[in-house]
Amino acid sequence: MEYSPNSLDFGNGKMPEKKQTNSKFFHKRTNKRVETVKRKARSELRSNEWDAVGYAYQHRLERDMSGPFLDTIERVDGTTLGEHEFRERIEQAGKPVVLTGLTDEWVAHNQWTLEKLVRGYRNQTFKCGEDDDGYSVKLKLKYYVDYATTTRDDSPLYIFDSSFGERTKTSKLLSDYSVPPMFKDDLFRYATERRRPPYRWFVMGPARSGTAIHIDPLGTSAWNALIVGQKRWCLIHPSTPKQLVKTLKEERNFHSDEAITWFHTVFRRVISPHWPTDRYPVIHAIQKAGEVIFVPSGWWHVVINLDMTIAVTQNFASVVNLPKVWPKTVRTRRALALHWLKALQRERPELMATICSINKERGFTIPWDDLSEPFDSSSSSSSSSSSSSDEADEWGAAANTNGNSGGSAQQIQQQPRMTTTTTPQNYLNCHNLHAFSNGNGCKNGVSYSSTREKRKKCWDYSDAMAFHQQPKHSKQNGGETTHVVDGGGGDIGGTTMPKKRCF
Repeated sequence: MEYSPNSLDFGNGKMPEKKQTNSKFFHKRTNKRVETVKRKARSELRSNEWDAVGYAYQHRLERDMSGPFLDTIERVDGTTLGEHEFRERIEQAGKPVVLTGLTDEWVAHNQWTLEKLVRGYRNQTFKCGEDDDGYSVKLKLKYYVDYATTTRDDSPLYIFDSSFGERTKTSKLLSDYSVPPMFKDDLFRYATERRRPPYRWFVMGPARSGTAIHIDPLGTSAWNALIVGQKRWCLIHPSTPKQLVKTLKEERNFHSDEAITWFHTVFRRVISPHWPTDRYPVIHAIQKAGEVIFVPSGWWHVVINLDMTIAVTQNFASVVNLPKVWPKTVRTRRALALHWLKALQRERPELMATICSINKERGFTIPWDDLSEPFDSSSSSSSSSSSSSDEADEWGAAANTNGNSGGSAQQIQQQPRMTTTTTPQNYLNCHNLHAFSNGNGCKNGVSYSSTREKRKKCWDYSDAMAFHQQPKHSKQNGGETTHVVDGGGGDIGGTTMPKKRCF
């Protein structure tokens, strides 16, 4: 179904008179607002480069929809699928499937139409990108829908909002759907909403928008419920080398990292007779409105919208994928890992044997003194008699696979105040688990460059928001402005900035 601004009800049941304007948009401010968002979200593009390739006028995706690779994913009736059967037959097998019948009773099934969403949330802003400093770029829904229903951009702006459930005026959307029963046992919920990584997104986008090829973060699995429209998915086995699923240098253009370019380049190789299907299996899916797709941990996947779509998606950690999620969390989110471990020890003690086994296999050492009630350490590689500072050192050293060693809390507090704009080593040394677990944070001030590339080197996005919330002052350093964090308490790992969209 094609939508246009003139077919939508932008008011209280009545369409206001369109003002005389040369703009193609219904709202006279849409063009200005959209251009501002575009400059922030993709600063590398000039305004005339958003449609430079002309994907809107090509029909390769439609041609590629014919043939045996149209839709090869297994479909299962979700209303008759028990949680135990799902875990044993599907999740443990690591098999992507489409589940049907799960959204029929949702309020969203009837209420998440363009017309009704615009009527209820027209002046609410939703995230549709990130700027060069990693901050969210947002647009009012009325302007976004105005843009999305008329755009011919090669890779249009895409609403992918992870904080809709935390804002008062958009949190009502949470009551419009319910997590399917087989996905409710999300182990990350024990880490609390404030600490856990971003995990749920409200998603809206027109044809040609989508998400580039990726694997979901921290080893999590995901489910995606589509309410309106159709999505094309290509899922590639976890064992597939990265170089096989990425665009080649000679295939790069204005939108090299976007889903639309992937489907016009790499996808042609994936569906060719020369693709090693026996070694690297591929699953194709056309997801229709009302269907829920399950993406197991580790699978490469890329998604593109075939028409105007509205969906909700969540990532989760489960008993099945815990052996993948726990090591990745320890290596990349050490403060979160310790907090999560303490919560699991309290709420899900039956999982401690599994975690101990993983720790022993990977060489992770638990800082026992930071746990409320030490659990059986017979299967762990550490002794509970070790000092807390030594254990924090061992934990930090074992957890950090990039060679960044962690210093003890005492060592941290004795180090002089430092500034750096290039070396992440100091940041990682400064913030070890023991300091976090005591709620002291890092006592040292750390200076970071304000540019995007250097900031990526100096920290991960999990700590970015907390950094900006701390007292800081600007300092000129050889002509380059850096921001110096003042010392202070608090767990920097306790607040998160949303990562790049997951799919």
